[in-house]
Amino acid sequence: MTETPQFATRTSVEQVEEGTELAPKFDEHGLIPCITTDFSTGEVLMHAYMNAEALRRTIELGEAVYWSRSRATLWHKGATSGLVQRVREMRIDDDQDCVWLRVEVTGGASCHVGYRSCFYRMVPVGPTRNASETLSFTESVKVFDPQSVYGDSPNPTRL
Repeated sequence: MTETPQFATRTSVEQVEEGTELAPKFDEHGLIPCITTDFSTGEVLMHAYMNAEALRRTIELGEAVYWSRSRATLWHKGATSGLVQRVREMRIDDDQDCVWLRVEVTGGASCHVGYRSCFYRMVPVGPTRNASETLSFTESVKVFDPQSVYGDSPNPTRL
């Protein structure tokens, strides 16, 4: 059995930015943002949050565990859908207030809407864009049917 990861107390800028201790900085709600990308391609799959327990569980399990703000509970990615994110690499940014997971996804999708990535729409930007332009889809095929996996709604409090 592995030991539960402990986080260091933040004592100095040098310790946080140049040291070897994991001393994450959680926000006023006890959360730290997490960007998750595909290990092989680098594609951004999703953005989520972790609390201390989710970060510990992710380190222990080697599978992504997040904090669901809308449901106020731990969320082991793939526990319901089977689309587990196996962590191949975890990184923390310079001031230890953001986590980056590089994962392999069982089943090939990370988005509860059924697409591979949660970032499946593009926003028109720049001075030459037309003001009436709308979001455009970057993915045209869903990897799975959310209705058959989650029922009516995987997250009814989202709106």
